[in-house]
Amino acid sequence: MSERILLGHGSGGKLMHELLRRYFLPRFSITETGDAAILDKVDGKLAFTTDSYVVTPLFFPGGNIGELAVNGTVNDLSMMGATPLYLTAGFIIEEGFQIEDLQKILISMAGAAEKAGIRIVAGDTKVVEKGKADGIFINTSGVGIIPDNVAIHPGCIRPGDRVIVSGPVGTHGTSILSQRNGLTFEPPLHSDTKALNHIVRKMLDASINIHAMRDPTRGGLATTLKEIAIETGLCIEIEEDKIPVLPQVKGACEILGLDPLYVANEGIMVIFVPEEHSEKTLYLLKGSGETLASIIGIVKEKPEGIVLLKTLIGGTRIIDMLSGEQLPRIC
Repeated sequence: MSERILLGHGSGGKLMHELLRRYFLPRFSITETGDAAILDKVDGKLAFTTDSYVVTPLFFPGGNIGELAVNGTVNDLSMMGATPLYLTAGFIIEEGFQIEDLQKILISMAGAAEKAGIRIVAGDTKVVEKGKADGIFINTSGVGIIPDNVAIHPGCIRPGDRVIVSGPVGTHGTSILSQRNGLTFEPPLHSDTKALNHIVRKMLDASINIHAMRDPTRGGLATTLKEIAIETGLCIEIEEDKIPVLPQVKGACEILGLDPLYVANEGIMVIFVPEEHSEKTLYLLKGSGETLASIIGIVKEKPEGIVLLKTLIGGTRIIDMLSGEQLPRIC
């Protein structure tokens, strides 16, 4: 077996089948190389999502593109209240990519899937000419089941709801940027990438009335809140001193001229719950290891479609979506 990916590994012939048998099939829940996976019957509403991952560098402090791909898709399902069940993974691999790095990525994907309790049941590999894929791109699609009594959607948000973040913001994007620019921190800064489905399940099992959830990835917390404000026609008012940001993230953003509110996250969620459920939600999050979880704001009727930030110096400013691309290729 070559130590690097060859064009022949994407030809459909012996080289491709050897690659699949040796590296892909042993890691995933794929028992045969048919054209589709056969899934078990489920009771409830189905949730389905797909996403593609082109992050650079492929390996970064706290994770890699493979782990990120699994966690990102698990989280997209979880934000709808779904229990993730199945995942597919498609790989576009550049000619010359090292087999050793491919193995590391596949092992991390298998580990992330096992930790999340989801099965990778189908996949695809394509090989493109050198210089056409920047190493490897991964597409993942996921299927989950939503119980009939669960309805989590921005349309459920009401004035008076509290806004909660489950952890510190800006960590993933800052970690990626630091790796690119050779920045180091003490203590070290790692991506926050992780699956959130188990914490979501705990909240649902505790009968917390979750109105809506989002994982603030590209565009960060600010863009996510603005999207929800526009979608609901409500006002979201947040307090700057309540938003958790790690000291390393604050320092890096000051040096690089970035705003942590617009930097990507891959392991936190924004949760909207009625006031009477907010403290219970916070208690559960902290008891699940999210020690920096915080109630950061409230939903109001007006001004419609606006996000307001109460600043540390006592003023108020309007928060808008990210303009342009602050940090490219972060997921």
